[in-house]
Amino acid sequence: MYTSNNACSVPTSFWLTGIPGLEALHIWLSIPFGFMYLLALVGNVTILAVIKMERSLHQPMYFFLCMLAVIDLVLSTSTMPKLLTIFWFGARNIGLDACLAQMFFIHCFATVESGIFLAMAYDRYVAICDPLHHTSVLTQAVVGRLGMAALLRGVLYIGPLPLLIRLRLPLYRTQIIAHSYCEHMAIVTLACGDTRVNNLYGMGIGFLVLILDSLAITASYVMIFKAVLGLATHDARFKTLGTCGSHICAILFFYIPIAVSSLTHRFGHHVPPYIHILLANLYLLIPPILNPVVYAVRTKQIRERLLHILKAETQPR
Repeated sequence: MYTSNNACSVPTSFWLTGIPGLEALHIWLSIPFGFMYLLALVGNVTILAVIKMERSLHQPMYFFLCMLAVIDLVLSTSTMPKLLTIFWFGARNIGLDACLAQMFFIHCFATVESGIFLAMAYDRYVAICDPLHHTSVLTQAVVGRLGMAALLRGVLYIGPLPLLIRLRLPLYRTQIIAHSYCEHMAIVTLACGDTRVNNLYGMGIGFLVLILDSLAITASYVMIFKAVLGLATHDARFKTLGTCGSHICAILFFYIPIAVSSLTHRFGHHVPPYIHILLANLYLLIPPILNPVVYAVRTKQIRERLLHILKAETQPR
C-alpha cells in the first residue's frame, strides 16, 4: 500500500486514484466512459476508412481530417484503457517510465492537434481568399510537410517535460497522484525540491500552443470573413461560410473544454476535486467523439459514402 508522508523518496512507480471522492461509483462511471471511448474509436476509424475508400475526398482538408482522426485515437487511447482498468480492476499502479510516457503522449498529441487546426485554418484561408491557387499551394507534399511540422513541433515542445522531471525531480513526498492519468502538473506538485523551472516551462508551452495558435486561427478567420463579406450575393456568402462550419465546430470542441478545465483548475478553489478530474478526462474525450460526428453530418461526400456503405450492408445477399 502507498501512503503519504513528509519523507522524500525515489519512486519506481506511482499510484493513480482514479476519480477521487467517487471511488464507490467507479464501476458505474466505467459505463459512460467505456461507451464514449468506444464511440471515439468507431467514429475516427470510420472517418479514416471512408476517406481512404472515397477518391473524391483525397483533398487537403480531408487529409488534415485523417491526421485529426489519428491524433484523436492516440489521445483517447493514451488515457481511457488505464482509466477503465482502474474502474474495473482497481489497477491503480503505474510504473515511473510508463507514467512519463503517458504524460508525453497526452501533452504531445494535444499540441499536435492544435497545430493541425492551425494548418486547417490556413487551408480554409487559401481556399476562400485565393481559390485559383488553392490546388497549387496546398499540394499533397505541402499537406504532408505541414502535418510533419505539427508533429515535430509537438515532440520538440513536449519532449523536455519528462526529461526535466527525470533529471531535476528525483525525489517525491508521495507516490499517490490524485488524478486518473499522469498529467504534468499533477506529478510536479508531488516533487521535493525546486520546481520553478518545470512550472515555468509548462506555462510557457501552454502559452505558445493555446494562446498563439488560437490567435493565429482567429487572424485567419478574420481575413476569411472579410473576403466572404466582399462576395456579391447572400447565397454565395452563406455557401462559402458553410465550408468552414465543420472546422469552426472542431476548433470549439477542442479549445473550449481545455479552457474550462484550465480556468476551473486555476480559479475554482472551492470546486470538488472530482469535478477537476472529470473535466480533465472529458476534454480528452469530447473532441474524439464529436469531430467524426460533425464532419460526417456536415460533409456531403462523407455522409453519402457512409449511407452507401450502410445501404450495401443492409441489402440481402
